[in-house]
Parts: sequence; C-alpha cells; structure tokens
Amino acid sequence: MPNPKGNPQNFEPIKSDREEPLDGKLTIRVTKSMEEQVKAQDDPPEFCREAIQEKLDRSKGK
Repeated sequence: MPNPKGNPQNFEPIKSDREEPLDGKLTIRVTKSMEEQVKAQDDPPEFCREAIQEKLDRSKGK
C-alpha cells in the first residue's frame, strides 16, 4: 500500500551545480507550433533558459 503522506525524498530541494539557484518561475503563452518545437528538444526547460539568456545578453550589449 502506498504511503498516503508521500515520499520524503519529494520534499527535499533539488540539488543543482549552478551558480544561482533556479528559484524563479515564469509562465508564458506560445503558439501550438512553438510549443511542439520546444517540446521536441532534448531538454526543453534548459533550451528555454538558454534562449532567454541569449536574448537578455544581446539586449545588454545594445
């Protein structure tokens, strides 16, 4: 019988080797075709983070 209180491991924070922790969360609306293309990537969350960071870096350089 499963534990009704859940697995204690699920309550531990995710470990990361990044300089900054991934604390923030964004929700955006995209077209269906964009969604399909992003989901087709090997690591969709990392793909989105890299794309956003590239755009932020470019806008800093202006």
